[in-house]
Amino acid sequence: MTKAYVMNGLVEKMQSPDQDFRYMGLNDLLLEIKQDQNSLMGDESMENKVLKQVLTLVEDKISEVKNQAVKTLGQLIKIIREPQMVLVVDKLIDYSSSKDEELRDIAGLALKTITAELPQEGKIAAKACEKLTPKLLTQLSSPSIPPETLIETLAILSILIVRFPAYLADPNLAPAPLTVITPLLSHPRTAVRKRAITTLAQFLPLSQPQYFTDLLKTLIIPNLVPAADIDKQRTIVQLVAAVARHSPHQIAPVLNEVVPGIIKAVSKEDEELRESGLQALDALVLRCPTEITPFLGNIIQAGANSIKYDPNYAGNEDDEDEEMADEDDDDDAELDDYSDDEDTSYKIRRSATKLLAAVIGTRPELLVALYKDVSPVLISRFGDREETVRLEVWATYSILLNQTKVYAGVPQAKDAEYSIGGKRKRAEGMDVEETPLTLLHRQVPSLAKSLLSQLRSSKTSPATLQAGFSLLNSLLSVLPGCLSSQASQVISNAKTVLSHSSTSAANLQVSCLTFLGVFFATHSPPVFSASLDSILPQLLKSLTERHPKITSEAYRTFSSLLATLKPVKGGDWVDRVYTESVSRLVNHDTDAEVRACAETVIGDLWISATDLVKTKDRKEWDAMCRTSGRTEGAIGVVTRVARDVDMDHAWLNGCIDWTLNLLKRSGRSGKNDLFVCLDALLRSYGQSIPADLPENIISHLTPYITTADISLLAHALNIVSLLLQISPTATFPGVEHGILKDVYVIAHSPLVAGVPFESVLDFFAALVQADMQIATHVVPNLVISVDKAPKAEASYSNVARCIGQVAKCQQTVAAGTIAEFAKHLKPSSKAKSTQVVLSLLVMGEVGRFIDFSPQQDIFNAAIDRFGAEQEEIRTAAAFAAGNIAVGNLHHFLPVIVKIIEHDPAKRLLSLHALKEVVTHCSHGQLENVADVLWAPLFQNSEDSEEITRNVAAACLGKVAMTVPSRYLPQLHERIKDESPAARATVISAIRYTFAESTRAYDEVLGSVIMDFLSLIADNDLTVRRLALSALNSAARTKPHLIRDHLPAILPVLYTETVIKPELIRTVQMGPWTHKVDDGLEARKTAYETLYTLLETCLTKLDLHEFLGHVLSGLSDESDEVKVICHMMLFRLSQLAPTAISQRLDDITPALEKSMKGATVTKDTVKQDLERAGELQRSTLRAIVALSRVSQPGASPKFDAFVEATRRSSEWSHEFKEL
Repeated sequence: MTKAYVMNGLVEKMQSPDQDFRYMGLNDLLLEIKQDQNSLMGDESMENKVLKQVLTLVEDKISEVKNQAVKTLGQLIKIIREPQMVLVVDKLIDYSSSKDEELRDIAGLALKTITAELPQEGKIAAKACEKLTPKLLTQLSSPSIPPETLIETLAILSILIVRFPAYLADPNLAPAPLTVITPLLSHPRTAVRKRAITTLAQFLPLSQPQYFTDLLKTLIIPNLVPAADIDKQRTIVQLVAAVARHSPHQIAPVLNEVVPGIIKAVSKEDEELRESGLQALDALVLRCPTEITPFLGNIIQAGANSIKYDPNYAGNEDDEDEEMADEDDDDDAELDDYSDDEDTSYKIRRSATKLLAAVIGTRPELLVALYKDVSPVLISRFGDREETVRLEVWATYSILLNQTKVYAGVPQAKDAEYSIGGKRKRAEGMDVEETPLTLLHRQVPSLAKSLLSQLRSSKTSPATLQAGFSLLNSLLSVLPGCLSSQASQVISNAKTVLSHSSTSAANLQVSCLTFLGVFFATHSPPVFSASLDSILPQLLKSLTERHPKITSEAYRTFSSLLATLKPVKGGDWVDRVYTESVSRLVNHDTDAEVRACAETVIGDLWISATDLVKTKDRKEWDAMCRTSGRTEGAIGVVTRVARDVDMDHAWLNGCIDWTLNLLKRSGRSGKNDLFVCLDALLRSYGQSIPADLPENIISHLTPYITTADISLLAHALNIVSLLLQISPTATFPGVEHGILKDVYVIAHSPLVAGVPFESVLDFFAALVQADMQIATHVVPNLVISVDKAPKAEASYSNVARCIGQVAKCQQTVAAGTIAEFAKHLKPSSKAKSTQVVLSLLVMGEVGRFIDFSPQQDIFNAAIDRFGAEQEEIRTAAAFAAGNIAVGNLHHFLPVIVKIIEHDPAKRLLSLHALKEVVTHCSHGQLENVADVLWAPLFQNSEDSEEITRNVAAACLGKVAMTVPSRYLPQLHERIKDESPAARATVISAIRYTFAESTRAYDEVLGSVIMDFLSLIADNDLTVRRLALSALNSAARTKPHLIRDHLPAILPVLYTETVIKPELIRTVQMGPWTHKVDDGLEARKTAYETLYTLLETCLTKLDLHEFLGHVLSGLSDESDEVKVICHMMLFRLSQLAPTAISQRLDDITPALEKSMKGATVTKDTVKQDLERAGELQRSTLRAIVALSRVSQPGASPKFDAFVEATRRSSEWSHEFKEL
């Protein structure tokens, strides 16, 4: 069937007199276009025919047909030719000017659909903008256009600005957009003025700066004076708010001329003007954080005054809170009954609340002033008669509490600068130090009284009650235990809420139970014990609810209660909780979450009410310890009970059998927890483990003694080691015959390293201590196993460590081990290089705890191997020499120092040997030889290569920590050394000392640390990079020493995040040229330091300035820098959601670019694509995190980008998972 035939059939359908046929014809056409974008390609006459028919149906009498025609046009515009596109635009423009209101509306909808559906890439968008924009602007300039059309036209222009800013930034557009839109600010219709304000503000960032300057002088400033016309003032104040949102960089420099007028407007009697003024101040606080700072005092005062604005309430303002908090609700009832449809004063109070929320959310340095001046005002409005305002006030106070939780330690700005009253409290002539927490603690009684009275009122809606409990939760997270004085009222209110029907207020009951759980967890039993009996019936009733969320939360509440009351000696309620929990566990239809919570409560009962539940029949364990379904909750409970309760052998045996059965299951899910559980159970036996148990357990562990899963291998070996310790006689035969041969193979595997390898060492230690004879067999078997292994699967250092562990734990074999391996090091030996390497490594491992001075020839053989041809032998020789020296420092150390001083060829290896010495010596040993090492290390590192310098610096750092008061000043003296190599050594050495965590060292370091870190401004690039690395380390390990110095550090650090063109050089590589950025490593370290500071010194950062540098990093040429910035965005979305949500549109272009992936060319390789993929995934994580803090409508570019990413076929699945 040809395309022409199909299209003719569809046109016939669309021409049918039957409306259903016309609708179906459009629908079929829409599907055809979506399935095949080339449906109309190559047949211009058919294209015209279809298009004219669809345009005809835009005028159809039936609404459904018209709407379907509009949808179809949205798809057609993507595929039709340019002349047809012009035809569509002209036709719809004509329709939108029609006198027929219905046709006007559908034309406006069609134009919106077309502009929203245009693809952003390709020529079609440029052509559409080129044709559509002038026509829309011409339409706006026509005096005869009805207001409804003006509104639609402005809305369409707004869509074009957001989606195609590049096309609309053309200075040659005619008529000029701003000259057409500006007169509409004086339009008699309010709706037109508001729409014009938005569109004008969106155009301003694309326009020439001069236009805004003219707008400011001719329109904005003159209409902000008190004498200006009220209507014009309203419009201009709304315009200022819109400009602040869309183009803050333009209005920020002129706030001195704008803000005073807006603050005066807020005090006028006109309610709409006051509301607009508050909204404008809100936008300026959020979008111009630096420039608005001088006005914050007046802004806070304006917000605090406006939040009380309630002309229709006749109560005395001073007594308002008392009246609202009165237990007698009669007056409240009268107030609630009052209703006035014309009363819009609540809008002012709501806008004032949002303004205060903006200040609170972005100004942590003002917390003290806010607690003094804003907190009491917010508390006084907790009972606002308008529910939306009340909820806004509570939400604002939650922001204040969250800010306090994060920033309570930040130094506060001088109160007089921002306070309303400007007075400081004094006691006997001394300033009283006040912190946010002390001020909050002082205000808790009035806060609790006001809030609890609202929660007690019978007229409070469930949604409001839920918000109230959420606020109380936030309060307890900041000040645990602060509601002690209100305990009886808290429990009374909770009892009332829990008495409501669960079917109508399930979410409310869940919130109430969550709060009770936190309340019980943060208050001591005497506080609530008197009221507990009154609420227990409701809590017990919640356990029996059918709604799973309520039941789960009730169980969690009892968990908190049991933990707080521990030990529980009696009470019928304990039996009820136990019985209900068992019934839930026995029932196979129980909801999974309810079951998990019931299992947790059973564990809490055994731990907190042990004597009471020990008398029961223990049915709960039969129900919990099942081998099918989800078992992770039960595993956790068994682990806790095994650790905290002295259980009998029958229970332990049953639980071990159950655990071993679970270990047989395929897959690794939950296996780590199973091993932890098994460990706890075995330790509960003490030394009285059943004789047949070790062999049974080892048979179950054998499948895990493999390198297929390193984590589970470590757990399995730890269990075997534990068995060898608590029951060596019963365990050893099973180990020797069952798994020892496998452990020999694992011992030489290079895959096993770090913590898992410590488990291998612990196994050999337990093995040789369990049987005195086995050590003589272990060492040769380890050597045989590694000799048989392929070179790629043989780690000689691992084998040497195992042999060293055996010799250390069973020193009777040490002499034979030394003799066996020493023969490979004799000059006459013809041993293979691998045997020499292993022998040297073993000598090093054994030499740490055995004095080799009687066998000087072994040490000499290690030194001689410094000149070996193979690097592996040289490295092993350095290791051996250093560790042998540890066994007798005074005998061997001078030899190594002498080589460092007099033999440049062997200096690096000698330094590596010395590093082994300082790493493995005790503090006391090192202190005795520190003077011997200090001078040679310095003298022989200054002019060496960087790798030598780094080793020397590591040694110097370790030595400096022996007597900091003596050696730190010597390092300090070298900071200003003329040699960059010396300065590099100093800063590297000081970085190694940051691992020392004693208070005495911090006191010595604190006085000089800034002098060392000042090298981040050094002239030498290498020194700067090392200093940045030291700063990063200090920020991570010693933030308390640098926090107060950050104002001096940050400007230099921010400078290092900037790309420096002078450090970029071009390198010729055959026929290709390649750019090398020598400053990349320093820049990357600077960004890593910023990320560390975000984690450890958040309270000292100016987040607005910090965020600016993160935004710069998002556009860096290095993918590694971008990934670090994505991590910072992710963290900022959690720590400073208000601040970052204002910059989402600024962030969007860089994120869009990162999501595009690599441009594939003929030179693209697989690694390029993999790197681009990793960058895209990193970007996606940041996008998802930011989307959670995005406020609807506040960031249209970002919202559109998120929606496009969410719908993307490539990323939609991963987006949903994240």
